[in-house]
Amino acid sequence: MPTVKVYNMAGEVTGQVELSEAIFGIEPNEQAVHASVKSHLANLRQGTQSALTRGQVSGGGIKPLRQKGSGRARQGSTRAPHYTHGGIVFAPKPRKYGFSLNKKLRRLAIRSALSQKVLDEKIIVVDGLELPEIKTKSFKAFLDAVKADSKALVVTPEVNENIVKSARNIPGVQTTIATILSAYDIMNADTFIVDKAALSKIEEVYA
Repeated sequence: MPTVKVYNMAGEVTGQVELSEAIFGIEPNEQAVHASVKSHLANLRQGTQSALTRGQVSGGGIKPLRQKGSGRARQGSTRAPHYTHGGIVFAPKPRKYGFSLNKKLRRLAIRSALSQKVLDEKIIVVDGLELPEIKTKSFKAFLDAVKADSKALVVTPEVNENIVKSARNIPGVQTTIATILSAYDIMNADTFIVDKAALSKIEEVYA
């Protein structure tokens, strides 16, 4: 079983904890992680772009010049794509870019991302991740104490308002809860910081 150090809020090592082999100790599956990240980014796309084709641009109903005798190429409308104010060829229309993955693949991606963080030694377990008040300075001091990288994902057992509001003004720091982890968020963060109490929930949900 993978074993990592446990820290307190002052950045001191207080012990060790064994992580679940089934979640933090598997061989990372790059294809699953890639599919999960691709799905996440695709679902973020709004797909609201839109332009008008030649059939949707107003005007152009009259033939601009006679068919023969002018010496010019025959033209049927001034709203053809090669005219100023003409329509757009293959104009983009609103569409959905997102696609879904099955539950088995999503969980494999999350387990692979967590296992990769263990292999990279970028996981920090904190015993009692808590702040007495909403204070960004105090949370920044904690991150410095545990030597977290500039981009960090902080995971708590449930929503902790003091943690969330203290961390939201720190660039690169994100917070989430154990039951809604995302492979993209895990891989996007340089350091994975998790409350010791959240480990059991992670093992319960993603086993």
